Amino acid sequence: MPRVVVFDEFGGPDVMHVVEEPVVEPAAGEVRVRIEAFAVNPLDQMMRSGASPAPVPLPHARLGVEGTGVVDALGPEVTEVALGDPVILTAIPDASVRGSYAEYTTLPASRVVARPAGLGITEAAAIWVAYSTAYGALVEKARMRPGDHVLITAASGGVGRAAMQIANQIGAVPIAVTRHTAKRDELLSAGAAAVVAVDDKGFVEAVRHHTGGTGADIVLDVVMGPGQLDLLKAARPGGTLVAAGFLDPRPTPFPSGPPLTIFSYRSFEHTLDAVVVKRMAAFMNAGVRLGALRPAIDTVFALDDVVEAHRHLENGPRAGRKIVVTP
Repeated sequence: MPRVVVFDEFGGPDVMHVVEEPVVEPAAGEVRVRIEAFAVNPLDQMMRSGASPAPVPLPHARLGVEGTGVVDALGPEVTEVALGDPVILTAIPDASVRGSYAEYTTLPASRVVARPAGLGITEAAAIWVAYSTAYGALVEKARMRPGDHVLITAASGGVGRAAMQIANQIGAVPIAVTRHTAKRDELLSAGAAAVVAVDDKGFVEAVRHHTGGTGADIVLDVVMGPGQLDLLKAARPGGTLVAAGFLDPRPTPFPSGPPLTIFSYRSFEHTLDAVVVKRMAAFMNAGVRLGALRPAIDTVFALDDVVEAHRHLENGPRAGRKIVVTP
């Protein structure tokens, strides 16, 4: 029988175990996907440990919000995909029930898109969450345009790396924000036009230097916390800040400084919208075809080693490179 990763209590990586379950037939409007690879995300760690903001029912909870595979079965009334189609999973809002940490899963046919040609299986497993988040925040929310100077926090993370690539694809100017100047060369190689360090007392002046004295047109803040005040000072009057993360658990002060448009963004805002998902998929296909978009892979584990994959996740940052598991 097919294998699936489940956990019956909250805790460390060891609470996960692999079990066998009968294959499930897709309901009306659903497809069954044979999973070829899935990525390990921080949200998975939060769900497993009990830190998820959304409730996770126990026992026998599942994990996994992204992955790639082949359509294995069609439910009634499905016409938009066919048997054997290679696809990417775009949203699994009930990941605790039918997450991608498995050999098979079922989900609505509207929640899969065609896998971009030229993208390897491990890369396809790791592209959607980071790139759809960065695209949604910058393109759909902030309306990023060619020539915009875009200040990107946590630039060495998965969303940050995706944001730099997406900005370059559009013709904007990505300015990477990092805590450590030692990452400068690595971030420049990853696509940054310039790198500024938050531990530098001249942070705001450095941003203005790289923007011709005007300040950033768009700020993508996936960190939040007290450091947001400096980001606001580094933005131009009339610019846009998109708050799309919460890496810093400390309180974020009330915004002050130049007049800005401020958005709060969560990826499910767009990944559950079929019209926007169609635009996202078209953008990613074009980016992959042109060589502008390419996720970086850190380590690939087998399904039986999923506990080790989570231990590796907890060991620390991987410069935006994703951990992937192949059933």
